Amino acid sequence: MSNAVEVSELTVNFGALRAVDDVSFHVAYGEVVTLLGPNGAGKTTLVETLLGFRAPTAGIVRLHGLNPLRDHREVVVRTGALLQRGGVWFPMSPRQVLELTASYYDAPRDADELLDLLDLGRCARTPWRRLSGGEQQRTLLALALLGRPRVLVLDEPTTAVDPEGRQVIRDLIASERDRGCALLVTTHELTEAERTSNRVVIMNHGHVVVDGTLDELSGAPEMIIELSGTVDASLLATQLGCVVTADATNRLRCETESTPERIAELNSYLTSVGVTLISLRTRASLEERYLELIEQERREVRP
Repeated sequence: MSNAVEVSELTVNFGALRAVDDVSFHVAYGEVVTLLGPNGAGKTTLVETLLGFRAPTAGIVRLHGLNPLRDHREVVVRTGALLQRGGVWFPMSPRQVLELTASYYDAPRDADELLDLLDLGRCARTPWRRLSGGEQQRTLLALALLGRPRVLVLDEPTTAVDPEGRQVIRDLIASERDRGCALLVTTHELTEAERTSNRVVIMNHGHVVVDGTLDELSGAPEMIIELSGTVDASLLATQLGCVVTADATNRLRCETESTPERIAELNSYLTSVGVTLISLRTRASLEERYLELIEQERREVRP
């Protein structure tokens, strides 16, 4: 089966500004791909082009194998979207807007099912203007799910959502992926991306910096350790027989695999110098790799 989302050599210009610059990536059915990047990276322009709201300057975009401009109605029927620019007529409640919108679909999901799924039962009859930011966001997500889409495009789905609501959205993303839906998610919340993504695409200045799984982005095996006190990195390097660098006063990065033997050696050395191991990670976090990649990109474009 072809991919649900195909973007090939996409370029979008606004006059002299190249907002999207030769971007290519895909999203398979049953996959969550998260699109990351700083403000102005081109993410919103890419999403708007993908959904048929903008025409590409060059390149190809396809949803379900369809052209989102030429086949716009068919794409809309098969695709659910939660966008930052949007809302509901302020007197309407979640139940009213779901029941009204359901009339546009041949076989919509049940409104009560979605209200329950997104924990909106208590505010189902509350006017839009009186809903919290998180309740509004979950209502928009319910609307995106109403037509049983095969592709979901979610722009910052956890904005203004409390921790309990975030868990509801995480569970929903996982269940939609498991039923074979393709999900393209944009976010600035890297911990959310790390929890939910199968693959990450990082953009900057309109082009793709990196496209890969979390394991691929994390780099070579290493031990990232946080300590109760200061340790001489050169002495620890000699003890472990690997390169050790200091990220911070009490945080060290050891370029070696985290095997039981290595951990035993580490603990033995720390005990001998009176320092306690507080935490150990076996790969860089997505936030660390993201910041490293964006900073590297900035250095490369500086005159």
